[in-house]
This record gives sequence, C-alpha cells and structure tokens, in this order.
Amino acid sequence: MSHPVHVPGGREVIGTLDSPDADRVVVACPPHPQYGGSRSDQRLRAVSDALAPEIACLRFDYGEWDEGRGERTDAESALSWAHGEFAAVGLFGYSFGADVALRAAAAVADEDEPAALSVLAPPAELSGGAAVEALSAVDCPVQVVYGERDETVEWRPVVERARELGHAVESLPADHHFVGQADRAAELVSRFLSERL
Repeated sequence: MSHPVHVPGGREVIGTLDSPDADRVVVACPPHPQYGGSRSDQRLRAVSDALAPEIACLRFDYGEWDEGRGERTDAESALSWAHGEFAAVGLFGYSFGADVALRAAAAVADEDEPAALSVLAPPAELSGGAAVEALSAVDCPVQVVYGERDETVEWRPVVERARELGHAVESLPADHHFVGQADRAAELVSRFLSERL
C-alpha cells in the first residue's frame, strides 16, 4: 500500500510513501534527476519492497534542478517531515542520491539526524568530494555498498574513508546499476537499516 506525500519546505518535493502504517521509515534519495533518476528507480523500489511491511519507505523526487544544493535541501526536508511522522527514521541513497544522503546526514540538525544511513554506489567526485568529507561528520551508523565492476562513478575514496572510520562496507560483483543484483543489494541495505531503526 502506498500513498502520495507532499514534503513541506521551500521547494516542490513530491514523494510516495510505501507501507504507511509502519512506525519506522526510511527516506530514499533517488539517482541523478538529469539522467532520469526518480522515486520510481528500480533500486529504490527494491529497497522499499525489502523493508515492507515492517518499515515504511518514503521515495521522493527532487524539486527543480539546483546543482545538488537544492537536492540536499530536499533530502533534509524529507528527513524533517519523516521525524514528525514516525518513531524512527533511516536514510538511503543510490548513486547521486548517495552523495545527497551523505551530505544531508552530515548537515541536518540533531533532531533530524537519521538513526542509520546506507548508501549504494556512492560517487566521490560529485559536489567536489563533499561526500567523502561528510562521512566524518555523520554521527549515525553508516553502511556503504558498492559494485566491484562499477566503472560509472569513482567510489573508491568513499569506500576507503568508510573503512577508515569503521563503517560497514559491503561489495557485490556488480556494475553501477546492479543489473541482476538489485534484490541482493536491497537485502543488504534493508538488513542493515532494519537492525538499527
């Protein structure tokens, strides 16, 4: 069961809330909107399906393109809304959404911090490497999942920094899109988040 959500804030952010009757939720940040990324992304849907029905999932679309700044604001607004509606809130992001999620988790006020954060195929080169720096400022448990054959983004600096900080790091024999492995990636993500929410 799903229903639409308008995320309050200064931008037009529309989402879909799956399993709305749960008392815990994961906010899911989609991949790059200029390359077709949306809340309907297959990897976001797979994570939502793996969490259901015990944990809700808010999959949202970013507002008007704003070079990553507005998109981070959208994620922060989604976290704030989720904290007002649910007992526990986690955060997930895939690809560009992983960068957004890392930066949002590092920037939000204490009351809006996620209980746990999982990122899939995190790119180090977006936002001037801010995702790598953000890892040091995130206070919650973090999981980084990457594809060993991913040649689309430079994930290694994020993975290396996550290991240095003692965060959970998982690899799959997959490309950037996790072709044929989306369900396996979703299992890893959902297990990590559900154990910490």
